[in-house]
Amino acid sequence: MVNIPSPGQKPRAMTVPEFAAAKGRGQRLVMVTAYDYTQARLVDEAGVDGVLVGDSLGMVVQGMPDVLGVTLEDVLYHTRCVARGLKQALLVADMPFLTYQVSIEQAVLNAGRLIKEGGAHAVKVEGGVRSREVIAALVRADIPVMGHIGLTPQSLRRLGGFRVQRAKEQLLQDAQAVAEAGAFALVIECVPGEIASAITASVPIPTIGIGAGAACDGQILVLHDLLGLYTDLRPRFVKRYAELGQQIVNALRTYAEEVRQGLFPTAEHEFR
Repeated sequence: MVNIPSPGQKPRAMTVPEFAAAKGRGQRLVMVTAYDYTQARLVDEAGVDGVLVGDSLGMVVQGMPDVLGVTLEDVLYHTRCVARGLKQALLVADMPFLTYQVSIEQAVLNAGRLIKEGGAHAVKVEGGVRSREVIAALVRADIPVMGHIGLTPQSLRRLGGFRVQRAKEQLLQDAQAVAEAGAFALVIECVPGEIASAITASVPIPTIGIGAGAACDGQILVLHDLLGLYTDLRPRFVKRYAELGQQIVNALRTYAEEVRQGLFPTAEHEFR
């Protein structure tokens, strides 16, 4: 688990083996998304264990209705930005839609770019049984993989929208396939709590829940959701820890009013 260092103490970076071993130590893992240098600096200072450069950037950064249009170059760019701001947290980069589904060779080359050019420590791949061979190939290429089952946003068209996934036996098979393929951790999204609990008990790797109840070994939320910066969607599983969106609007309104009334800048803001 990443610890916030004391003044003058050098922070210790989280590694893939330490992250994977957290389940055995009974330590709950904290993950959050980030998409730029400033966000990375802030979440790292807060002491989170892992940061995901998610394809959710398509919605909360690019303003798209879903994640399907996100490209590898998009994720590469944002991963490089985040990597520059992290000193402690494990950095995981999402593999976007159609960057790993066409062939094993394609998957290895694209994941390798996220590690080599983006500075990621690991990649995240959606899918359970159907992605087993891809995950195994990446692991053989020394690319650490975080799995993702349940509601997989890249499967939006097939699933018919953002829907809770309740097929317990299939989800258990998916989780087992991901673990057997060599993934070091597993995201479980939008799954009833009792099913997520069964999955967590069935696999030796840490499970990271998002809308999957409290029994998972850790949790992840989209930064813009938990800070109240993104209001297009308000998933039931999100807890807003701040309403920064409204605070930003209020600050900008005050700035605009002061400029228009000649109250800013004043002499203290001038060079002499």
